[in-house]
Amino acid sequence: MVLDIWKKISKKQIDSVYLLYGTEAFLINETKQLLIEHVLDDEEKDFNLSVYDLEETPIEAALEDAETFPFMGEKRLVILQNPIFLTSEKSKGKVEHNLGKLEEYLSQPAPYSIVVFSAPYEKLDERKKITKELKRKAAVIEAKKLTEQELVTWVNERATFSGVEIEKDAIELLLSLAGTNLFMLTSEIDKLALYAGESRSINKEIVDRLTARSLEQNIFTLVDKVVHRNVEGALRIYYDLLKQNEEPIKILSVITGQIRLIYQVKELSRKGYGQQQIAGTLKIHPFRVKLAAGQAGSFSDEELMRIIKLLADADYQMKTGGMRKEMLIEMILFQINGRK
Repeated sequence: MVLDIWKKISKKQIDSVYLLYGTEAFLINETKQLLIEHVLDDEEKDFNLSVYDLEETPIEAALEDAETFPFMGEKRLVILQNPIFLTSEKSKGKVEHNLGKLEEYLSQPAPYSIVVFSAPYEKLDERKKITKELKRKAAVIEAKKLTEQELVTWVNERATFSGVEIEKDAIELLLSLAGTNLFMLTSEIDKLALYAGESRSINKEIVDRLTARSLEQNIFTLVDKVVHRNVEGALRIYYDLLKQNEEPIKILSVITGQIRLIYQVKELSRKGYGQQQIAGTLKIHPFRVKLAAGQAGSFSDEELMRIIKLLADADYQMKTGGMRKEMLIEMILFQINGRK
């Protein structure tokens, strides 16, 4: 649905009113940016682009702007941020909104204006008349965190949006290397599309060669090497991280976070939680849960507790200067690899 609306905007098929709501900031920001690019020329932005914070400005004042003819252009773009009156929350400000004026505007939007409601809230109050009316009249984008399957679909559609095709196993590898952050994924897809050139095709080899690894993804791979008793591979990744000037204490912290996540996923799975429930409980993306679950089977509870203790001891020694920081992590990797 999001990419369908983006495609329409790119073709200059613009709706009069948009409602963007949810906690996935990338989807909201990208939609606003697309509208700015395709509605207004550079020289028009100073005159015909208005942004209002509805925590500070009454809705009727902002709509007056929308009802004003554009200056030196054909369209006016009015972005209304933080419409908290669409939720059940109480406004932090003292602004009173004339929602009757908004209902009146929605019944007959100005043909020369595009009004965008940007609502960074997890959910809206569907019981309110104004919420129902706005969702009925506007082009709606629900900017929510994507599930694993939605992520796969989104990457595939985003690649198509960029004019290329991406193979299924290439999508899986891209998600495991670049993570689930949509800002990062978009940057990587754009780079891969540029590299694909006239072939217009992205395969697993291209993804492996070109995708930037975040520290977290490098640590995931490092832990995966440990899982498979490949201490040489783990050390190689560790030395590469040091060459990239990553601080040993930061590397240790991320390793600890990954091991702790494996333990939590293992424990919650034992209690009968599904991957979506675990993701909700730990407040992380389901894809991270899936990856951690794949590693959890290689460790017993006793091994994980022993490793967590080793990491806690190493953290203490790093902070008290007991041993060279770089050497501490080397020793940890050897100790983990030699688990009994």
